[in-house]
Amino acid sequence: MQTFGWPEAYFILRAASWTIALTAIAFVIGGLIGGVLAIMRLSRVKLLRRFAAGYILVIQSIPVLMVLFMSYYGLSAVGIELPPFFAASASLAIYVSAYLAEIWRGSIESVPRQQWEASASLALTRGQQYRYIILPQAARISLPPTVGFLVQLVKNTSIVQVVGFVDLMRAGMLVNNATYQAFQIFTLVGAIYFAICFPLSRLSRHLEKVMNASRSH
Repeated sequence: MQTFGWPEAYFILRAASWTIALTAIAFVIGGLIGGVLAIMRLSRVKLLRRFAAGYILVIQSIPVLMVLFMSYYGLSAVGIELPPFFAASASLAIYVSAYLAEIWRGSIESVPRQQWEASASLALTRGQQYRYIILPQAARISLPPTVGFLVQLVKNTSIVQVVGFVDLMRAGMLVNNATYQAFQIFTLVGAIYFAICFPLSRLSRHLEKVMNASRSH
């Protein structure tokens, strides 16, 4: 039986970098899709609104683990083999897109109606209204819940171990299977998760206070 030492700790730290990379990729790709969906939800075209609403409803109604199973095992059943990293990234991006779409839609809708009316009076097109007037204000409003959601995303990456991807949690389990020193191993794993998530949580709370203070003024 191995002992838990620096090589094992280094292996866990390396896996933490993959967790961060997976989080970043899923957040960026999901954010791009989510932004499009948020605009579609507010579109004047009924078909676009219904498509976006249906997509969001379906994704939010099923566990993200189910999306991962369908991406990895489901596609392999029809001859499409995705590497674990790509399957995990795609699944989490789909999950992110549905939730960020709703966060950002709510932020856009919270911009006072007078801003829409004022921009319309300047003969701005719908696209110009979004670009110059609405989205800059909505972005400030959406920052706190977006950062808060990012914390949840970091923790949800732990599910990707079920498809064989060696993330932070999976690395901890592999080292534990080799050393049987669960307390030290999972204390380190928990500390790394804390080191990643705690600053983001504090940032989210700080942004929320700043946004509330600016609104009161």
